[in-house]
Amino acid sequence: MQNTGPHVSRHGLDHHGILNVSTAYWNLTAPSLIEHAVGRGEGALAQGGALVCNTGTHTGRSANDKFIVREAGSEAEVDWGNVNRAIAPEQFDAILARQLAYYQGRDLYVQDCWAGAAKAHRLAVRVVTPTAWHGAFARNMFIQPTVDELAEFAPEFTILHAPELEMPPGTPGLKSGTYILVSFDKRLVLIGGTSYAGEIKKSVFSVLNFLLPAKNILPMHCSVNVGAAGDSAIFFGLSGTGKTTLSADPNRLLVGDDEHGWSADGVFNFEGGCYAKVIRLSAEAEPEIFATTRRFGTILENVVMDPDTRTLDLDDPRHTENTRGSYPLEFIPNASRAGVAGHPKNIVMLTADAFGVLPPLSKLTPEQAMYHFLSGYTAKVAGTEKGVGSEPQATFSTCFGAPFMSRHPSVYGNMLREKIAAHDVNCWLVNTGWTGGAYGIGYRMPIQHTRALLTAALENRLDAVPLRQDDNFGLLVPEACPDVPADVLSPRNTWADKAGYDAMARDLVGRFRNNFEKYVEYVDDNVKAAAPQAA
Repeated sequence: MQNTGPHVSRHGLDHHGILNVSTAYWNLTAPSLIEHAVGRGEGALAQGGALVCNTGTHTGRSANDKFIVREAGSEAEVDWGNVNRAIAPEQFDAILARQLAYYQGRDLYVQDCWAGAAKAHRLAVRVVTPTAWHGAFARNMFIQPTVDELAEFAPEFTILHAPELEMPPGTPGLKSGTYILVSFDKRLVLIGGTSYAGEIKKSVFSVLNFLLPAKNILPMHCSVNVGAAGDSAIFFGLSGTGKTTLSADPNRLLVGDDEHGWSADGVFNFEGGCYAKVIRLSAEAEPEIFATTRRFGTILENVVMDPDTRTLDLDDPRHTENTRGSYPLEFIPNASRAGVAGHPKNIVMLTADAFGVLPPLSKLTPEQAMYHFLSGYTAKVAGTEKGVGSEPQATFSTCFGAPFMSRHPSVYGNMLREKIAAHDVNCWLVNTGWTGGAYGIGYRMPIQHTRALLTAALENRLDAVPLRQDDNFGLLVPEACPDVPADVLSPRNTWADKAGYDAMARDLVGRFRNNFEKYVEYVDDNVKAAAPQAA
């Protein structure tokens, strides 16, 4: 085996059982990795320099193919069920043996990285993959060690990635040929049968979601930015709610766009890059993110490109609605280089309510904040995901990240409530979805109104504004906000059909209450009382 690259670790691949590979390329820089990717036919350069790669069949996460090994060291702490499915240790070992055999005779790309900007809490992660572009993705998404740190780098968790290796039909423990397997005892993640790069990123997030609560650190699926006065804000939200877009505020420093921890010292980014949806990205509405699609170093997944002119068409969903861009955080002009901030002054929970019922901005009590955190509500509509019909579909993803939460949701919910109380944090629910009617009748909340509401909330300009209580959800809604029409603040006023609004509100209240039944035994009476009540 030949080892080459600017920083070859003393902790070699043989420590992982990887033997007889052709060449191991260690910690190549982004230009070298992109050069390799193009030379190997893994992708092509677009105008402006971004690397465009196609992931084939899998254009999103394969949630049904994710398993955690049932092991003595972690079994009692994992919330087993439909999200965290179990696989037996011997089944994991058999798949690992197949993957190690697959690596023999191949070139491999190794990236040693940190997950976590706070030195006291970071995790040493190694990513091993046979594809250069996935190595470049890992380098974009995680934090690069210094030269001195690389010399002694010893991984605490290793991802063994084999995107083109599918397990045979009927492989014990699996549902298909694709697999994402986590062993907490062996400190290993195995990924195979899918080229979707997000599996790498989200596997590390899932690992941190298990490890950090034991250290009294709350892992969060959120973005974070910070104002000039050092006031940080957390943005929770599912895909399509505007989490990445709204946190990229030219007047606030971006700490990170997707995954963070909240420790006794404050908040810190898990990552060194961003992984943004780019379908129908607008240079006018999202200039900072749009600009990254025209830069060398960005990796674009499943974006349509003219093969002759190399012109990008961000509006074309022919491969998927889930087109993605991976780029270093430093590509955002006002991004934090440190990746850390103090305790938050505000928490914003984002939802895209396609039923047109929720107010555009509401203030939450700590009990309401825990209720809505455990609920994790948004709605899917046609054109955002495959398989969604003409009617909106309510989605509840607890902690705004159910697929990645290895422990019971109440663990994260109780930690959040305690931290909100300890640091006197203002909490807000922001609806970036529909107004004037449900999807198909009303229209999407203008982003200018959402930004104006957020700015007013984060800059304490709503402190003296009278609040009214929403009849259905009990939320406290400001009666006025600069640069936002008063009628917009009351969703019922924007509907021509008031009886239709009332019926839709009762329906959504029922969905909330039915979904929350599974958490009732884990919360106190104050949180139970925060549940919405139909008018």
